[in-house]
Amino acid sequence: MKLYYSPGACSQAAHIVLHETGLKHDSEAVDIRAKKTASGGDYLAINPKGAVPALGIGDEILTENGAILQYIGDKAGNETLLPGAGMERYRVIEWLAYLGSDVHKSFGPLFSPASSDDIKQGARDLVGKRFDFLEASLEGKDYLTGPSMSVADPYLFAMLGWTGHLGIDLARWPNLTAFRKRMEERPSVQAVMKAEGLA
Repeated sequence: MKLYYSPGACSQAAHIVLHETGLKHDSEAVDIRAKKTASGGDYLAINPKGAVPALGIGDEILTENGAILQYIGDKAGNETLLPGAGMERYRVIEWLAYLGSDVHKSFGPLFSPASSDDIKQGARDLVGKRFDFLEASLEGKDYLTGPSMSVADPYLFAMLGWTGHLGIDLARWPNLTAFRKRMEERPSVQAVMKAEGLA
């Protein structure tokens, strides 16, 4: 397997899960703006969507965080990261869907140079509402689905890393702040932060 990622982007989630599982893999950074890989390759030839992550699996390229995280979870056979069947599995998938469609997309205007200050403030307000829901969901829990990390948690962790430079004060949400600190203590997260030059 080969992971294509951009430091600090949502691809960090797959990077963390790969390190968590210990699955053998290679990884290569991508310059998202230039659409070039670190080795000088044309990233659009690898993933025509131009976004990260992308996961090379033999002759196949899998894209989209939710699909990649589920693939890695299944490949590892780790029932804690991704249960094999039943409602516990669907709860993890439910979180992946919410994080991808609601939380992640809410950040979009904050990364766009074309967004006005009013649009960016509206996006911060919307992110705040999503965080309010996550804050309540984490009450009394270490991770989104309970006491153990699933493949959904690194996705949330990656997005929480964007808050500081986007003008969102995470201190407003103590459960999210504690969750981020808890994740930072994991060896897999520390390894990825170092690998991505963010440590």
